[in-house]
Amino acid sequence: MFNNKKVLVTGGSGMIGRQLVKLLQEESADIYVADLSKPRNMTGITFKEADLTDYSTCLSLCGGMEYIFNLVGIKTSPKILREQPADIFTPMLQFNTNMMAAAMKNDVNWYLYTSSVGVYGGAEIFKEDDVWKKFPSKNDWYGGWSKRMGEVQAEAYTIQNGKANVSIVRPANVYGPYDNFDTKNAMVVPSLIRKAHENEFLSVWGDGSPIRDFIYAEDVARGMLHMVKNKVTEPVNLGSGTGVTIEKLATSIASELGKEIVWDTKKPMGDKIRLFDTKRAESYGFKPKVSLEEGISRTVCWFLDNLEIIDKRYNVFNR
Repeated sequence: MFNNKKVLVTGGSGMIGRQLVKLLQEESADIYVADLSKPRNMTGITFKEADLTDYSTCLSLCGGMEYIFNLVGIKTSPKILREQPADIFTPMLQFNTNMMAAAMKNDVNWYLYTSSVGVYGGAEIFKEDDVWKKFPSKNDWYGGWSKRMGEVQAEAYTIQNGKANVSIVRPANVYGPYDNFDTKNAMVVPSLIRKAHENEFLSVWGDGSPIRDFIYAEDVARGMLHMVKNKVTEPVNLGSGTGVTIEKLATSIASELGKEIVWDTKKPMGDKIRLFDTKRAESYGFKPKVSLEEGISRTVCWFLDNLEIIDKRYNVFNR
């Protein structure tokens, strides 16, 4: 399907983007990557440094492209969302709106929009059709609303253009190589890996009982390709569909790094269960391949092999 086709991947130097580029290369696509910084150790692509908050830049990027995968986003922490919400909300709206508008203006064959778990309101099981029954969680308020607006934008173009050519995926908690390992702003998996590496023991908030849904970045990339190939136009959850306790996650990471776990039960644990319903993805023939244990092992190995790169990024994050 992608053989010799011009394919643009925005956010292509990120954790999921790199995996997607690798898969597209296996299909002999003509790949263009747009991001704020040139990716290290990525060959066989045409790289374009781009600020996607500028619409004219997006128009130029989309010219001549046949397929566009919009993966661009801002990974951040609850602390940043509480204290600097405009720094998240405004550029996210611009990324979403500019890229999709430019893609439709250039009449691309197909467009993939990467939404988020943040679009969901409070629930134990997240089902695609339940999104509009509740507001996003206050913990995901600004990012959740910005991602919801991208989904509404796709619906608007479907109505106006008289055709549906946008796939929407909602990834769960994604982890893998090239993640953000800054302990102040990182998500749970990279944060725990870094803490375990830097300390004599691994300190974990709570008692380990909360259940979350984790998916390896390579599986997310596979899911994206799958939905585009099958021309799926309704939103699809990309998760494992099987809950993992924080205790199991922490134990897996501690085991890889040879550390003991200390539970800080005085600290908050968050919601008891946050799990994706994956029946829709399965109905389209998609299931993740990488188990949590294998994914954690791969991620820890990459982390240990790339400490110099990670430390440079970490120093930049904490200036």
